[in-house]
Amino acid sequence: MANSKANGEFELPALTVMMPVLNEEAHLAAAVDAILSQSYPAPLELILALGPSKDATNRIASEIAQRDSRVVLLENPRGLTTIGLNAAIKIAKYDFIVRVDAHSEPAPGYLADGMRILHETGADLLGGIMAARGRSAFQKAVAWAYTSRFGIGGAAYHVGGEAGEAESAYLGIFRKSALERVGGYDESIIRGEDWDLAQRIKRTGGLVWFSPKLSVTYWPRGRWDRLAKQFYSTGVWRGDLTRRDLAGASKRYFLPPLLVLSIIAGLAILVSGHLLGVIPLAGYLGAIALLAASAAGLSLKARIALLIALPTMHLSWGWGFWIGFLRGASKTVDKSRAGTRSAVE
Repeated sequence: MANSKANGEFELPALTVMMPVLNEEAHLAAAVDAILSQSYPAPLELILALGPSKDATNRIASEIAQRDSRVVLLENPRGLTTIGLNAAIKIAKYDFIVRVDAHSEPAPGYLADGMRILHETGADLLGGIMAARGRSAFQKAVAWAYTSRFGIGGAAYHVGGEAGEAESAYLGIFRKSALERVGGYDESIIRGEDWDLAQRIKRTGGLVWFSPKLSVTYWPRGRWDRLAKQFYSTGVWRGDLTRRDLAGASKRYFLPPLLVLSIIAGLAILVSGHLLGVIPLAGYLGAIALLAASAAGLSLKARIALLIALPTMHLSWGWGFWIGFLRGASKTVDKSRAGTRSAVE
C-alpha cells in the first residue's frame, strides 16, 4: 500500500506495469525502455502479456526478459487484449497497476507523477494525454487528426484540458483494489474496453481522473489499409457499446455515423437525378480541404495525406458504428496490426 514518510512526504509504492503485446517488433523495445528507464525508486515489475505474434515480437521480448529481471513474460495464446490484461492483473504482485501498450511510450517521470496524482486525488483510475506522433507523412497526418477536435472528437486525453473528473482514461493507472472490485476487464469486449471499465468503476463509486501533466507518446497506424481496419473495428464496438448503454454514450459518438448517413442519403438523391444530393459529400470534402490547408505543423506532403487520413477515420468509424449499433459487434476483431510491419506502420 502507498504510505507517507514521517515528514509527510508521499512515499512512492511498488508498481506493476502490464503491457499486452501482439505483432509489435517495431515498437516493443522502445516501449519497454520507456518504462524501465523511468528511474522509479520503488520495486517495479513489467508483465508482458504475449499474444501469438507473427513477427519477431516474442523473440525480442524474451531477449529483454533475459537482460532485466523486472520483466515477466506471460503467455496470452488467444492474443486478445482484455484476456491478456486480466491474466496480468491476476499475477500482479503489487497494489498499484499501470497499463501501457506496446506502441506507446510514457514520458519521463510518468510513473512517479502518476502515483503522486493518484494519491492526491484519491482516484481509482487516472489517465493523461495520448500524445500521438508520426514518422512518415501519412502517420504524421494521422497523429495530427488524433490531437484535433476535428479528427476523433474532443476527449481530454486527445486534445488536452484542465485536470478533473473524466469520462474515461487513456491506458490507465489503477488501484488494484478497484480492478478487483469490478472484476477486471470485460473479456467479451474487443475494442472500447477502457471506456467500459471506466464506467463500471464509476458505478461502484470510484473516481476516474484526467491530468494533463501525464503524457504517453502513441504511434498510430501508418498505412491507409490498417488505419481503415482499425477505425472500422473501433466504430463497430463503439456502436455495440452505445446500444448497450445509450444514456451513457457521449453525443459526439453520433457525429461520424450521422455524417455517413447524410452522405449516403445525398448520393441516393443524386442518383435519382437531383443535383442537390451532392451537397453533403461536397460540403464534407470542402471542410476537409480547409482543415488540411490550415493544419499547423504539417509539411505539404503530410497535409495532402490528411486529405486521405481524415475521411478514412471518419467514414470507417461512422460506417462501423452503424454495423455495431444495428447488429452488435459479433466478435469483430481489429486486424490492423496483424503480420509484420515496418517502423512507420
